[in-house]
Amino acid sequence: MYIIAENIHVISPRVKQALADRDARFFQDLVVRLVEAGANAIDLNIGPQKKEGHEILPWLVQILEEVVDVPLSFDTTNLAAIEAACQVVRKAQPIINSTDARAERLESVPLLAKKYNTRLIALTMAEGMIPVSAEERVSIALEKIIPRMVEIDFPMTDLILDPLVLTVKGCQPYCPECIEAIRTLKAAWDPQPLTNAGLSNVSNQVPTELRPLLNRTYMVMLMGAGVDMVIADPLDRQLMEWIRIVEQRDQSTPVARLILKLHDAVAQMEELRLEDVDQSDPEQMDIWKTVQILLNKVIYSDAYLRV
Repeated sequence: MYIIAENIHVISPRVKQALADRDARFFQDLVVRLVEAGANAIDLNIGPQKKEGHEILPWLVQILEEVVDVPLSFDTTNLAAIEAACQVVRKAQPIINSTDARAERLESVPLLAKKYNTRLIALTMAEGMIPVSAEERVSIALEKIIPRMVEIDFPMTDLILDPLVLTVKGCQPYCPECIEAIRTLKAAWDPQPLTNAGLSNVSNQVPTELRPLLNRTYMVMLMGAGVDMVIADPLDRQLMEWIRIVEQRDQSTPVARLILKLHDAVAQMEELRLEDVDQSDPEQMDIWKTVQILLNKVIYSDAYLRV
């Protein structure tokens, strides 16, 4: 699994302060830890940064390339900042995160990505609300995003389709539909497009103690659907362990065997069964309850594990 580390995000007070202070050591130490933990790329989410983005993003590129060799993902709506960053990249092919299917974004962002030979994350969102159904999200990719890429001769191997993970709290019907969108997008074009998911979005606004289990469980389900990349936290050791269990087909513990059953059920377009779960094991029951929430079988509440 290709992990794009989510940890450099301006919403974090520590990151925001380090950007203001131009604290190079903070960012360098952090990215070294992220890569050592398993990150394949680093997302640099600086927010809109309309005034200073064209200075901040290139500065981050330069200081981070001093200590790591992995691709950097430019996560801002400020295209001037992205272009300035692309001009100073000296190592791995970067990623632009992101365009969507709105006309003004499709007009400009893919051309910038092509000019600087970057990969491009494209969100399956057009005008108005993000569509709920997998079919509508796939249609946006097939009718708007991919035709634009073909029109400008953008390398399809550098396109990464993202059907948009939304929070289970308030957007619960989106969760199973996103899984199906990933599955369908993988078969939507030849060559097969890459897919991405912003994993931790699924647990936004959820109590802190519930977030890791929701993220890990959704990760396994997305892997079953065939997702290629996730924007996630590689410092979450248990998340990385669940990914390892799936990738190595590790059946050494009862929980590991349940994780594999969940993955395989999704891969086969089936559902995990209650008889697959040791109901005397609280950890397995928590996973079962979380799957039911993510499949929209049971209405989410902050007390769902206690029901």
